[in-house]
Amino acid sequence: MSFARTTLKASRAFTSASLRTRSRTLVTLKDHKYTAQAVAQGAGRNGEVTSNGLDLKLALPKEMGGTGQGQNPEQLFAMGYSACLLGAIQAVAKNLGKADMAKNAKVHASVHIGEPEGMPGFGIAVDMKVEGIDEELLKAGHEFCPYSRLMRNGGVVNVSLA
Repeated sequence: MSFARTTLKASRAFTSASLRTRSRTLVTLKDHKYTAQAVAQGAGRNGEVTSNGLDLKLALPKEMGGTGQGQNPEQLFAMGYSACLLGAIQAVAKNLGKADMAKNAKVHASVHIGEPEGMPGFGIAVDMKVEGIDEELLKAGHEFCPYSRLMRNGGVVNVSLA
């Protein structure tokens, strides 16, 4: 089944009641230290996205029936998560006396998109692999990383009309 047909089928399965999500999750913010903003427009996954001077042309991956001639949201998420986890590892390494170990760490992220169990539409799953560090530093970095916290505990997502 094509991505467009699957998406249309899944979108019909949503009702206003199913769009209501928990208003409070485990991860809430006391303040905002920085806010990244982006705008997506055009043909959705085949459109464009911009963020503070970074302009990207999006394209559905070939595996999902697209041309693959651009970036996709899963790539962007994988890049952000890998960079965030690496930064978290390096931040906690100082407190653990492992700063030298963390300097050469390399984080590999795989973000998978597919049909979720027990609900319509699509979902993602993430695999993170880190080389060059030990288990203690990996666990500490994973606990400290905001992306890891979001994936593990959920977060506040506010969706409204502009």
